[in-house]
Amino acid sequence: MRKKIVFSLLLATAFAATSTFAALPPAREILESVRLQQAQQQLDLQGQLREGDKVFPFRLTQTGPVIRYSFSNPDEALQLRLGENDSRLEEVTKEGVEKVTAAQFDRKVRGTSVTYEDLALKFLYWPDARVTGENSIRSRNCWKLELKAPSRQSQYSNVYLWVDKASGAIMRMDAFDWQGQLSKRFEVISGQKIEGRWFLKQMRIEEFASGTNKVQTRTYLEIKK
Repeated sequence: MRKKIVFSLLLATAFAATSTFAALPPAREILESVRLQQAQQQLDLQGQLREGDKVFPFRLTQTGPVIRYSFSNPDEALQLRLGENDSRLEEVTKEGVEKVTAAQFDRKVRGTSVTYEDLALKFLYWPDARVTGENSIRSRNCWKLELKAPSRQSQYSNVYLWVDKASGAIMRMDAFDWQGQLSKRFEVISGQKIEGRWFLKQMRIEEFASGTNKVQTRTYLEIKK
């Protein structure tokens, strides 16, 4: 009888250990690591948005949590501030700095598939988030998260996010509209090491025709050393 009790205790202990090991981490911790990874870089790089035969060069500068995209012809600068509890996207003009409001979130950057809301990274702060599992994206082991918009101020009702376990980098995002249809997909095609840190080299942004799974436009965001 004693052997049975000991064996049962061992099984219970092993099951508990296995359950603990297999438990998914809290979404909050993963999102914090993503925000930290985004806010720690010091950069001065050249990049471009490319859609079909149209190319829009920009300069990307970053000092910690402040990221600036500077375009020319015509001049335009968009500045992102990453805070602990929220992000703030700003337009920088000769007259000064003006906050981009939620009413402007659907504005397209240079007429491409990238909107002001996409640059604002607001989804990284959405409180309704959960880890749904693990997947491999381009040979990288990733956590998969589901995030739900707190209000209809967003273009998106919810997004699925794939986060690299090792680096905390966003590898893919699927964004859904308020009818539950896939609206946009962001996916890292390639990365690069800059000053010892992993950084984006090329990202593909696909916008889908409403109510279909057909790609309507395809934009590439490319960063050069």
